[in-house]
Amino acid sequence: MSVLICKNVQSEGPGTIEDFLKEKNISYHVIEMPAIRDIPMAADYDTLLMMGGPMSVNEDDIFPYIKTEEKLVRDFIANDKRVLGVCLGAQIMAKALGSRVYKGAEKEIGWYDIEISAEGLRDNRIKRLATHPRTGDVSNRLKVFHWHGETFDIPDGAARLASSDLYPNQAFKYGENAYAFQFHIEVKKSMIYEWLKNEAINLEKIKTETEKLFDVYTARAHQFYEDFF
Repeated sequence: MSVLICKNVQSEGPGTIEDFLKEKNISYHVIEMPAIRDIPMAADYDTLLMMGGPMSVNEDDIFPYIKTEEKLVRDFIANDKRVLGVCLGAQIMAKALGSRVYKGAEKEIGWYDIEISAEGLRDNRIKRLATHPRTGDVSNRLKVFHWHGETFDIPDGAARLASSDLYPNQAFKYGENAYAFQFHIEVKKSMIYEWLKNEAINLEKIKTETEKLFDVYTARAHQFYEDFF
């Protein structure tokens, strides 16, 4: 297995996903997208991972590498390879598959519930995410970490996997191996605190919630990685 990781901004790396890949000795390569225009060896990878970023997918005139990632999405899906998009990466997937990406009613920042759809719970990988790592209980509601202000329509032919009160389209699956998550499954504590240090929010509240929720959240993510990778 070999994983191509598209990193759109310095502060938003693969986090716990990279930890998992190292733990399992899975080969991966991180591409700093602002520094490149083309990835000539993309066909050598069987998994595509696209990370977040503060820019909009609709700013591809300013950030031309967004178009490169859209093409990667279409190529990997056409070849039935694994694709995982996180936040901006999920929005790139939606746009690549023909859907609209646009501003949400307000920013969603911090720990908030998502509701897993019935279709999501029928998906083995999403069910692993919904399974409490200590009790084994499966729940259709769980807290995840959000930091986004844009959203997307679910592409034609895709299945909605999750929603939240503010953002009805939180995750989708396209085909058998392509997943898009608006929320940040990959975060480490250090990433959360770095991202939010300049945001006009109640940081102490988020820190308290992070300390309370993080270990279980990371274990849930690990369960998803086990099945996805």
